[in-house]
Amino acid sequence: MHIVFCSDVGKKRKNNQDFAGYFTNKQGITLAVLCDGMGGHKAGDVASEMAVSHLGNAWEETGVNELEAVRQWMLNNINTENKRIVEKSHQFPDLEGMGTTLVAAVYIDNQLVVANIGDSRGYHYADGTLKQITDDHSLVNELVKSGELSNEAALKHPQKNVLTRSLGASEKVEVDLMVVSVLKEDQLLLCSDGLTNMVKDVEIAEILKERSASLEEKVTSLISLANARGGYDNITVLLIDFFDRKEGENNGDW
Repeated sequence: MHIVFCSDVGKKRKNNQDFAGYFTNKQGITLAVLCDGMGGHKAGDVASEMAVSHLGNAWEETGVNELEAVRQWMLNNINTENKRIVEKSHQFPDLEGMGTTLVAAVYIDNQLVVANIGDSRGYHYADGTLKQITDDHSLVNELVKSGELSNEAALKHPQKNVLTRSLGASEKVEVDLMVVSVLKEDQLLLCSDGLTNMVKDVEIAEILKERSASLEEKVTSLISLANARGGYDNITVLLIDFFDRKEGENNGDW
């Protein structure tokens, strides 16, 4: 398992409310987390960093090494972090209303356990096909699923950023959790909507299919394309592959 991530402020925003990271527990199993914060001024920064850092630190202290235990750990700890964010927003007036999306993944026994809240996405790339494995918790997606709005119209809808679920929005949160089987040539992409609002899925797939490109080059290409389209939001991309690597090849973030 090899991971690279990068977060870019984009072309229009003054500060970056996205946050991402990956962490390894005592059994050598990795958790990857990406969050896109929301709230006035710097409140979104606080919520997204809290979620990634607290979940990551908690994961590093665990010895979880079975799939069902991973599922339960994710549900319990995401709910705990939701309560923590709600409590913090009540304690400090400048943090009132803060929240964050969350998409997280753990790779164990050739399976990916993926959790999400909000509209940051997880994609599975396999056999030349890119599939979104998370469901956007947004008003526009609800309209698309009900047939009231087309996919094309959704891209330009004025309320496309309105979420129906987020971490920190209420005392209780519903977490989507799914398990996906992966092979050694597959890739997992976690990203904020700063990428997907600017770059189409078919274009993402074209970049991921380049076998000669490194993970760093693919991540750079995705962010550069989003910025070339206007970069209206922060753009964060975390890319994982399962290829065999020769000794000495780069693996990490920047």
